[in-house]
Order: sequence, then C-alpha cells, then structure tokens
Amino acid sequence: MQELLYNHDAGLITAALAVGMLAALELGYRLGRRRALDTREALRTQINSVQASLLGLLALIIGFTFAVALQHYDARSAAVVTEANALGTTWLRTSLLAEPERGELRMLLRRYVDMRVGEGHEALSESAQRSAALAAANQLHAALWQAVTRLVSKDNNPVTSGLFVAALNDSIDAFGARNAHLSRPVPEVVLWILFATFGVTAAVLGYSAGIARHRPPLASMLLVALIVLVTYLIIDLDRPRRGLIQISQTPMLELRANMQLDGAGAAH
Repeated sequence: MQELLYNHDAGLITAALAVGMLAALELGYRLGRRRALDTREALRTQINSVQASLLGLLALIIGFTFAVALQHYDARSAAVVTEANALGTTWLRTSLLAEPERGELRMLLRRYVDMRVGEGHEALSESAQRSAALAAANQLHAALWQAVTRLVSKDNNPVTSGLFVAALNDSIDAFGARNAHLSRPVPEVVLWILFATFGVTAAVLGYSAGIARHRPPLASMLLVALIVLVTYLIIDLDRPRRGLIQISQTPMLELRANMQLDGAGAAH
C-alpha cells in the first residue's frame, strides 16, 4: 500500500509543489522573453489556445482527484459507523446468553473495542504499530470464535446463540471492510500526473507573460496559491489519520462508553 509520497508530510509535498510551480513560471517567463521580439499574432493566438486548454485540463484533473479523495473519505467514515453498529449489536445480543459464556464474551468484546479505538488513532504510515494492532485484533477474533464454539456446543438454539453468532460474524466482516477502505488511497500515478500538469501550466503562463514583455501578473501568483491549497486539501483528505481532516472515531468512542456503563450497571 505504501507509496513514495504517502510517508511524506502533506505540507512538505505542497511546499515542494509551490516551489516547483514558481520555478516553472519563472523559466517559462525567461523563455518567453527570448521570443518577445516575435510579435506574430499567430504565435500569440497559439499560446493563448494552449494556455486555455491546459487550464481546462487542470480543472478536470483536479476535479477528478478531489472527487476520488472525497469518496474515499466518505467510505472510511461510513466504515467506522458500520463497525461500531455491528459491535454494538453483538454486545446487545450477549444478553441472550447464559453465564459463564456471557461474562467471558463481554470481557473479550470490551478488550476488542478498546483495541479498535486505539488502532483508530494510529497513522497508517506507522506500519509497525499498525501491524501489531491488526495482529492483536486477529488474536481476539480467534479467542472470540473459540468462546463461540464452546457456546454453540452447549446451546445450539438459533434464537440465542444463533443470533449472537450472526452479529459477531457481521462485526468481523465490518473489521475487514474498514481495513480495506483504509488501504485504498488515491493512486499515486494520478498525483504525479496532477503535479506534471501543474508544472506545464505554470510554464505556459510564464511563457505567455514573457512574450508579452511583462512579469507574470498577480493573478498567476494567486492561481499558484490556490492550486497549492487545493492540493493540500486533496492529500489531507486521503490521509484519514494525519493532518487537519481526520476520520471521526466518535461512534467507536460512544460504543466503548456505553459498554463501560453497561458493565458498571451489571456489576451493581
């Protein structure tokens, strides 16, 4: 999953992009100044046409990339809610079970939710920590299924143990779906194409200003600034556990709080 850009800070990437675009703008301007004596209208018309086409292409690629990043963000947010709901249903259905299986399964579910809450705050770039958390989750899956196997061997009633087994299976499926969504960033090749388009567009803007014998206007600088900001937003959206925009863990936190309250009430 990890790609060249993914482990680098979004601010560093966009800063490098800003420097690269300004350099391309200046290079284009200097090349344009060399052709400033060529005042043929056909050349100016051609440059303006290329410039308009590049700006249109730039808008298309930015729109596509932003849509993909936003779609991934929405899917990841929904996956947290789905997993929290599935685990909440599993917790509620433990009330259908008899002791001592109910107490054992509730203890395992509390540990599992605590682990999932902790894993939800680990950046995906921290591969060692995340691998350890996922290994712990798989161990708890195995422990839960062992407990369920013992439960079913004693009570194979579809209204009690059957409902609990179905809910637990949904919880494990939700775990897999959530991890799958986390493993789908915007393809890095799309970002490289986006950056290349930025550079070419900046160079053409500079070249157009050069043949007109004036420095790139303020509007060109504002365009560069807006492009850098939008790029930062795209990269930040695509990194659900880093940066300014993060996936909310509120559903899992609320589930853990409800489980703790339920456990405290049962103890009394």
